[in-house]
Amino acid sequence: MTAAVARPDIAVRLSRMIALPTVSAELDERGMAPFDEFVALLAELYPLVHERLDLERHTDLGLLFRWRGRTGADPLVLMAHYDVVPVDESDPWTHPPFSGRIEDGWVHGRGALDDKGPLVVILDAVENLLSAGFAPQRDVYVALGGNEETFGDAARTMAAALHNRGISPWLVLDEGGAIVEDPLPFVRGPVAMVGVAEKGILTVRLSARGTGGHASAPPSYTAVRRIARALDRLGPGSFRPRTPPTVSAMLARFAERASGLARTGYRLLAASPPLTARILAAAGGEPAAFVRTTVAATMQSGGTAANVLPSQASATVNLRIAVGETVAGTVRRIRRRIADRQVEVTVVEGDDPSPESPVDDPAFTAIADAVAVAYPGAAAVPYVMMQATDSRHFHRLWPRVYRFAPLEMSRAQRASIHGVDERVEIGSLERGERFHRALIEGLSGKEAA
Repeated sequence: MTAAVARPDIAVRLSRMIALPTVSAELDERGMAPFDEFVALLAELYPLVHERLDLERHTDLGLLFRWRGRTGADPLVLMAHYDVVPVDESDPWTHPPFSGRIEDGWVHGRGALDDKGPLVVILDAVENLLSAGFAPQRDVYVALGGNEETFGDAARTMAAALHNRGISPWLVLDEGGAIVEDPLPFVRGPVAMVGVAEKGILTVRLSARGTGGHASAPPSYTAVRRIARALDRLGPGSFRPRTPPTVSAMLARFAERASGLARTGYRLLAASPPLTARILAAAGGEPAAFVRTTVAATMQSGGTAANVLPSQASATVNLRIAVGETVAGTVRRIRRRIADRQVEVTVVEGDDPSPESPVDDPAFTAIADAVAVAYPGAAAVPYVMMQATDSRHFHRLWPRVYRFAPLEMSRAQRASIHGVDERVEIGSLERGERFHRALIEGLSGKEAA
């Protein structure tokens, strides 16, 4: 492997990125200044990337770098996003969320894990390889979006640009899973959770109208009661469980990391999708989310006073659509479950689930090989990602799309994403950079220019 030039200040670079509040949900309030400053900061921190790679701007927030390879082999696309979610000022952060505080071997702040940490290890790897004189065999694209958290069009536009040029990536890698320790009961050791598919996303608004008036003499069904009944009918059992092939493959690989009766149990589940669907659905929470469409009421409105019947009421429902299902089929199911023509169901936004990328494939093997370099002893395990990522725009066009951020994340760290006290260990950043160097070199041979 090409030796990297020592750059011990990766933590400082990430800290400076975190200090810029690139909150896409507050773009109207904050303006473009933080985003423009971030783009300028990248040019300062990564001079070789900007000198030797071609850069295209797509919309105001999409940055597409092209590192030209020595052959016409299908390219590698590395993705990340530099926008972050808002911060509730009342939340008790240990360090200010946009301070980028470096302390005791950690970098603290909003975006440390989602997704400026994964972004910095990509650019550090490319800068280090350029400094070492490495020339990739195939083109390497780095696609950075600035509105992933608001489901914006930066990534969609970049994917369309590549598609319109007839470019077909050999491998696309975006944020997603991470290095986790002991992921399930009786499964020991570190594993690299690699998302090979992601669930779809659907937001619907339920609305009902009723007769307003004084609350002292309410009718049998008010607008509020109709909405409440509709939400009650959209319970956890609204959608039938089904085990996608990816979950069976995940359980089979977990069996290899287990022992005794646990190994036998995981093997049985891997070989019996109907049984797996029933067991995981009964477990609830994250296990159930692997095998069924989930339903969560997130907002409700209606009424202006405590003693006045509202003439209308509404609720917003967020669904994560199981792999193998569709937005259209999910909406039909919602209407059947509610069974009330006076409750209107309006689709606010929706994206179908992604296809399932292959696991027994050279692309997945390339990721696993890079994991072995950066995290010896960690097995690469496929899984279905619950959250939506920018990579879904690429997965509609190409089959080999994976979701993995090469950073170690404890359960507490994963809970801090979109939450409080987000932080990343500096040693993990260094290993993440090593992962990307290994991946680029592994797909390019070990020749240096």
